[in-house]
Amino acid sequence: VLPIRNSMSPQKAVLILIITAVVIAAISVFLAYRPILSSPSFPSTAKAELKTFSSEEEFKDYLEKSANLQFEGYLVGGWGVVPLFEGAIPALVPPSVPTPLPSGMIKEAEPERVSATTVQVPGIDEPDIAKTDGKQIYISRQKYWTRWSGIEEEEKIGIIEPYMETKVIRAFPPENLSVESSMEEGGNLLYHDTIVIIFSSEKIYGYNVSIPKAPEKKWEIELKSEMVGARLYENKIYLITRNNLDYSHPSPIEPLSTNGVPVTITYNEIYHPLIPAPVDVTYTILVLNPYSGEIDKSTSLVGSSGSSVVYMSPRAVYVTYSYFGDLAGVTAHFIEEECSDIFPASVIEKVKRLTGYDLSTTAKLTELRIILESYLNSLDTDERIKVENEIYNRANDYFKENKRELEKTGIAKISLDELEVIAAGEIPGTPLNQFSLDEYEGYLRIATTVGERNLLWVAGIGGTSESANDMYILDKNLNMVGALKDLGIGERIYSVRFMGDHAYVVTFREIDPFFVIDLSKAEKPELKGEVKIPGYSSYLHPLSQDKILGVGKEGSTVKLSIFDVSSSENPLELDRYVLNEYWSDILTTHHAFLLDEKHEIFFLPATNGGYVFSYKDNRLKLLKVVSEQIARRAIYIEDYLYILGDDRITVLDETNWEEEMEIVIA
Repeated sequence: VLPIRNSMSPQKAVLILIITAVVIAAISVFLAYRPILSSPSFPSTAKAELKTFSSEEEFKDYLEKSANLQFEGYLVGGWGVVPLFEGAIPALVPPSVPTPLPSGMIKEAEPERVSATTVQVPGIDEPDIAKTDGKQIYISRQKYWTRWSGIEEEEKIGIIEPYMETKVIRAFPPENLSVESSMEEGGNLLYHDTIVIIFSSEKIYGYNVSIPKAPEKKWEIELKSEMVGARLYENKIYLITRNNLDYSHPSPIEPLSTNGVPVTITYNEIYHPLIPAPVDVTYTILVLNPYSGEIDKSTSLVGSSGSSVVYMSPRAVYVTYSYFGDLAGVTAHFIEEECSDIFPASVIEKVKRLTGYDLSTTAKLTELRIILESYLNSLDTDERIKVENEIYNRANDYFKENKRELEKTGIAKISLDELEVIAAGEIPGTPLNQFSLDEYEGYLRIATTVGERNLLWVAGIGGTSESANDMYILDKNLNMVGALKDLGIGERIYSVRFMGDHAYVVTFREIDPFFVIDLSKAEKPELKGEVKIPGYSSYLHPLSQDKILGVGKEGSTVKLSIFDVSSSENPLELDRYVLNEYWSDILTTHHAFLLDEKHEIFFLPATNGGYVFSYKDNRLKLLKVVSEQIARRAIYIEDYLYILGDDRITVLDETNWEEEMEIVIA
């Protein structure tokens, strides 16, 4: 709500507060909560498009126009990237030649059964704190050291500071369990063909670990930007970075330097929406050679520093981006179309003229406030109360009815061969995370939530808001071909899982509806069935073709559920288990989950230790607890389960669940 001058009477202050809260403050607060509004011509049905800049002057002009779309210090949009990659990608280089074994060394037999990091798409690796090649385990962890401050001995103060390191553990066979070496850098890891890639906060390192006792640093990348994410598939690393924009010299940008050589991106490699949108950063997708650290190709897009999703299929990279439209235009549209019988023609005409002025959003909203204040000051108390009630109800209905016009996600489709934008489109709402997107048989499927934010309540004037959840199907040109709307009215999406021509969606507000959606007909997705249970599932993992595990919470405790989806029309919760734990890392990262299909078990880390559950015969049974350590991850090699903690590794024999070995990793 805009400030009221001290010299105003209480009656006038209340008057201005009410009208400002309804038609202006609701929108400005809405902006602070980062929704997505339509393009300037509200409501809009125009197809989103992107292109590269033709010159640096065009880039500067675009940024100048975009600056007018900022309001009260908030950016009207978001491009934050959470990468998701999927599909078959040609190899960048031939596999490297393995380092010869030292003379006299006998090569041990390779284990046949080795787990990998839990990822969304099998075969496409994602960075995590632990990796294994079947013989060694590479684990990155945080440690602490004490820095002493002060000159005089008696005045020195110990300051504890964290640092990261990566341990190389000889893991198989279990009787040889030992720490082989350390790498002084730490962070999330990828492993590929004797190369360990370490993603630290400021640098990326490539280590050759063919001799585990003596890791050799092969290359180093200095990040001149924020790293947002990475994926690995067939000799290629796809890296996403984010750079803040320099408005006076926006081009070139330098996301990183590899082996001391900077990588530069010029204006003609940077894509932007045709309609100016508020931007403050550029996102760059780079193809990285894991053997040399060199960059093969790259492309960039402008955006703002909110959140979004990147998805990769065998054919293209999809980048979603969120943006606000003309906020003053939205307000003016409400006044002109919904309040023409409340305000006189002279006020409506002033509002229409104002929308055509070349002013920033902030300036236009300020002028709108002045226009409305001038009229409201002329009313007596009775008429003012009438206007207050009319605007309250109409604004409440207006935002509820137009929720799919107010919240939009734009999508850019980028070809893999040249990394060029080949299609663009848009859908209502906002996806939750990487599991909200999926490509199948040429179609892109996206689950979104719309209308979650209660604008009038946030503005402090009461009222209601009604959220809903949708499923959209897009063709190869990103044209919408099918939609299923209004799942879980009044709730928001907590988890999504796509399995072939079906999708499973969990929404939540007070109970947990588990929806089964048939996507076999792209033009007509259909809700087939649902089951409602207490609590919610924030991660869904398939146990088999027709059984799905849900990991979430019920009240303050961790809850597990097995869903039977063999009948789409009648999904069932076959079993549930409430664990006496407040938290599990699986609630925020699927990497913490491990499934072993052979033994029909899964691993779940929690506050008080690591838990091994059986799901045999579709019943949840707690088989083993490894306590007295902070368990982070689990890995299986052959029939041994390795529980990885902050300070120790425990090995369990999966045939009898006895402890086989344990070591402390200092």
